[in-house]
Amino acid sequence: MSPERSGERERPVKISHSGVVQIRDPGARARKAGELIDEHQAAVNELSRLRRAALDEMVSQGMTHTQIAEVVGMTRARVGQLLSSGPRPERTMLGTGELTIAVGGKFEAGKKDPYAVVSAEMLAAYEKLSALARGLGLTSEYEVVPPPGMVDLNRANLIVIGSPRILPFVGQVVAADTMFGFCADDDGHYLVNHRTGEAFRSPSDSGEPVDYGYLGRLPRPDGRGTFLYLAGIHAMGTLGVAHYLHDHLDELYREVKNRRFSLLVACTYEPRKRTIEKVEALTPIHRVEGAP
Repeated sequence: MSPERSGERERPVKISHSGVVQIRDPGARARKAGELIDEHQAAVNELSRLRRAALDEMVSQGMTHTQIAEVVGMTRARVGQLLSSGPRPERTMLGTGELTIAVGGKFEAGKKDPYAVVSAEMLAAYEKLSALARGLGLTSEYEVVPPPGMVDLNRANLIVIGSPRILPFVGQVVAADTMFGFCADDDGHYLVNHRTGEAFRSPSDSGEPVDYGYLGRLPRPDGRGTFLYLAGIHAMGTLGVAHYLHDHLDELYREVKNRRFSLLVACTYEPRKRTIEKVEALTPIHRVEGAP
């Protein structure tokens, strides 16, 4: 599961319905038909989500179902049906197709396998996001990023989990956030508000079962989109951010839609079981105005 090499990628050859009919081998014909069904179904799902989001927006503006039906050219009953079914608009916070959830790992004593380097907390964070994706009708793929943490960020529907300590290339992208970020000094790693200079040091460093984390949508290095990033000062902070995203996806979507943003999160955990007990926003949401 090594990252893809950057550079020009081969474009898939699209075959039309008539092209499928002309494939003589039945196995190849069935395979290609299945590929086209999946491709078109993904497009239908995304269009359904966009329609549902537009209907929800009209409702939030105070329009009745009857008024909406007149505007969009359908019956009131159909409007009601669409508003109570179909893909939830907030799933675009995660992506519009199959998600890749890239999890950073680090070598530890006794671990030789480069793919057996993910902590229990990081794995739990992945499982939390995977469950969230399934609930929204999205599938996800698990990808381990072994040391030295070189991950391909130039991909659609990408979520990255792990601190800049284990994913240094991602840390360079986080540095572009003018509001929040990671810093380090002789006392350890911490989060900071760049504009005010306020430092957020993990209470867990002093023995308190509380950690802090970062959640943001960051620009891809190729400038062709964004990716979602979750990271804690320590592993429990990362897991806490995953819980926060799971529990607050609706309100995050209402605030930022699919635009770039960042905020800091605080989580309280049970130290023996290493489970999250409470999560809350540590700061207001910072929206990057004018940025996709």
